[in-house]
Amino acid sequence: MHTDTERCVRAVQSKDARFDGWFYTAVLTTGIYCRPSCPAVPPKPRHMVFHPSAAACQQAGFRACKRCRPDTSPGSPEWNVRADLVARAMRLIADGVVDREGVTGLAARLGYSTRQIERQLLAELGAGPLALARAQRARTARLLVETTDLPMADVAFASGFSSVRTFNDTVREVFALSPSELRTRAPKHAASGTPGVITLRLPFRAPLHPDNLFGHLAATAVPGVEEWRDGAYRRTLRLPYGHGIVALAPRPDHIACRLALSDPRDLTVAISRCRRLLDLDADPAAVDEQLRADPALAPLVDKAPGRRVPRTVDEAEFAVRAVLGQQVSTAAARTHAARLVTAHGTPVDDPEGGLTHLFPTPEHLAALDPDALAMPRTRRTTLTTLVRRLADGDLRLGADSDWPETRAALLALPGFGPWTADVIAMRALGDPDAFLPTDLGVRRAAQALGLPSTPSALTTRAAAWRPWRAYAVQYLWATDSHPINVLPA
Repeated sequence: MHTDTERCVRAVQSKDARFDGWFYTAVLTTGIYCRPSCPAVPPKPRHMVFHPSAAACQQAGFRACKRCRPDTSPGSPEWNVRADLVARAMRLIADGVVDREGVTGLAARLGYSTRQIERQLLAELGAGPLALARAQRARTARLLVETTDLPMADVAFASGFSSVRTFNDTVREVFALSPSELRTRAPKHAASGTPGVITLRLPFRAPLHPDNLFGHLAATAVPGVEEWRDGAYRRTLRLPYGHGIVALAPRPDHIACRLALSDPRDLTVAISRCRRLLDLDADPAAVDEQLRADPALAPLVDKAPGRRVPRTVDEAEFAVRAVLGQQVSTAAARTHAARLVTAHGTPVDDPEGGLTHLFPTPEHLAALDPDALAMPRTRRTTLTTLVRRLADGDLRLGADSDWPETRAALLALPGFGPWTADVIAMRALGDPDAFLPTDLGVRRAAQALGLPSTPSALTTRAAAWRPWRAYAVQYLWATDSHPINVLPA
């Protein structure tokens, strides 16, 4: 979008928050870059240049605005909509792969050369993988500086910097303030009152309808791993350097997030996975505009605009849970998963009580005696085949997954039909166009709305909803009185 100068100027002059994260405005006269909704008086159009990423602004020598704090804007929705090389690379960078494995590790995961990845990222984002990862480290550093009492040296290494000097230089360059000055300027209420707990606000593009989003997570919560408490969804997180516990609560203009991490180096990854879980980088205006064009869906969209797709923080975990939930009720699926967690999950300590385990890994489940799994023989075969393929690396579910290829690989497994493959594509892989025409709830809703209820006819009608069919499923599901559609008290 940054190449459409006229459209970008209109967005800046109207301070349109819908475009935050889509592009950044660099002001030639001041040397700063802003989000489109910056509250400052807009500069003259001839003094504006537009960049597709904060990293590109920093590469061009601009510093972040102190008023609008562009580093805290929602992420671009492009990376959760597309499945091409650039989008997959951006999802992996957000998950900290460059910091942990370097650009060569990123290239190995994507199956391209480092030169090809560098070329494509530069062409589309104006910055290479190292610059994009550096911008992300700067955002993480600012969060730690402003929301914790960690010594600056600890903040530097927890943010992914290789030295304190590099940390200091980067913070000064990006924010035009030293780390100490950032901490002094931070609001007094920003730091958490609980030692070791980081409190922050996760931004999103309005509107956001939280009922089905949090209702789904709460209704399907696996005891010991997830719970709903005091108006917040809480769960354990398995992270690259350790584990964590997160509490997420909906607010009118943000998601309140409390993170307790065993290793602060996991902060960037934890935030990225929480944003992905709640689909916070979605563009609800584009989704709802497309779905509202269908007269059958228009009343549903108008009644509760901004529905999101509840996703996951662990793709392999969700795939296992999808198999456990085949042809059983939500309550039965929770029971099966809870038994698996109690017997084979990794114990963790929760200072607030309630959460007891991390969900077991595919490697751990693959080592189990199949006869120890209390489930029908066919589903046991499906589960053991899945976890063995995941443990061996023959099947990869993650931010770098190619959606069509992964769906085809899932359908090739015994016991995997279209519903299981598509629900994994929708909620684990993040495919916004995944569709569930065989789902009973979708078919009932379609029939009640006068839409075709047979899978083939409904798929044909749903072609008009592309590329947002996963969101159409949320609107269809919401016509039922099932607990997944109700925000818990």
